[in-house]
Amino acid sequence: MTELVTIDIRDHIADVRLNRPEKMNAINGPMWQAINDAGERLAEDRGVRAVVLSGEGRGFCAGLDMASFQQMQDRDSSKNVSVPLATSGERPGNMAQRAALCWKRLPVPVIGAIHGVAFGAGAQIALGTDIRYAAPDLRFSILEIKWGLIPDVGITQTLRDLVPIDVAKELAFTGRILDGEEARALGLVTHVAEDPRSAAMTLAREIASKSPDAIRSDKRLFESTWHADERTGLELESKLQTALIGSGNQVEAIRANFEKRAPDFKDPE
Repeated sequence: MTELVTIDIRDHIADVRLNRPEKMNAINGPMWQAINDAGERLAEDRGVRAVVLSGEGRGFCAGLDMASFQQMQDRDSSKNVSVPLATSGERPGNMAQRAALCWKRLPVPVIGAIHGVAFGAGAQIALGTDIRYAAPDLRFSILEIKWGLIPDVGITQTLRDLVPIDVAKELAFTGRILDGEEARALGLVTHVAEDPRSAAMTLAREIASKSPDAIRSDKRLFESTWHADERTGLELESKLQTALIGSGNQVEAIRANFEKRAPDFKDPE
């Protein structure tokens, strides 16, 4: 059976690919599960220092698959399309929402490489990554309004970090399709590149060459404090920095710089 999400880890970089190319990586029930499983697996791997998320075939992700929309026409059968909420004690969000938020929640940077189409759920999964490279001819849309729906794949936790509320509303109200440059101009993607996956891998290699302890602390710092109060932010800065100073990888970073050599960092414990 074909894996719906593939993971190839080399040199501390996880190359993660949505793998339903015959359907433009459109999402169905098993694929929601596969994305969540991939996020859980990577969260436990202490050797991973950066992740590149992309899609196989002609596009990143075309959103929810057509069979799901066809089911929605029948109110009785549409309940089979819904995704259950997390049970008590888990982090909030249903399976669909966690398919986007698992990338924010990973302790290491996740770089999205987006080409072809990123529609609806696909766009929202992409927005869960930390940094995004887009192809110039990308077609990107928060497309749910076309189907009489709202965006519900974690967008309340991702889009607010990227655009003002009026821009977010316009995108949701219209379902406008943006190319790579338009998406970059609005702040939805970070860079435009002819080969997004290659560009994302280059950045991932640069990140993976840094102290993994410091990189993980960087991500925790920004994810935990971006919407927090002043005291919370300043206290976490101090706490994380105190833990890093004098640690093995921090000392190795200093030595490598003074000795003008590549550092030999150890995986976090």
